[in-house]
Amino acid sequence: MYPQQPPQQPYSQQPGGAIAITLKYHWMAFMLGLFKPVVELNGHPAANAWGRQVIPVPAGQYHLHVHVPYFLPPRLGAADLPVNVYPGQTVELEYKAPLAVFFKGALGTPPQKYPGVVLQIILLVFVLFIILCVCGSALLSGNSGS
Repeated sequence: MYPQQPPQQPYSQQPGGAIAITLKYHWMAFMLGLFKPVVELNGHPAANAWGRQVIPVPAGQYHLHVHVPYFLPPRLGAADLPVNVYPGQTVELEYKAPLAVFFKGALGTPPQKYPGVVLQIILLVFVLFIILCVCGSALLSGNSGS
């Protein structure tokens, strides 16, 4: 009489998906290679290595947090993102650590840009300008003495 419904699957056996996150740092921030990034899913540790990490999860909504433990500040490049995972889906994400210490990290669908690149280039140009001025003044003072 009544149509028979399929039995409900327990939560742990429900079809799931995955969150695939690629964690990167810029070559000019090579010191970050000494530190392992922290990836938290709903406040629980999920991954802690540079490169691509695949985290299998049941379908649902998650809060993803990524940062790099550092000296000052203790959490460099913190970034947060709500993530919806549907059954059978792999959500591709990318995290890029900042080049400047007090910037946030970039977290989202690839491709992401490195935060702090403009500041890093300005600082590099400034340092090169100072070196050029010091070397130029040394050369000029050496030539004027002879």
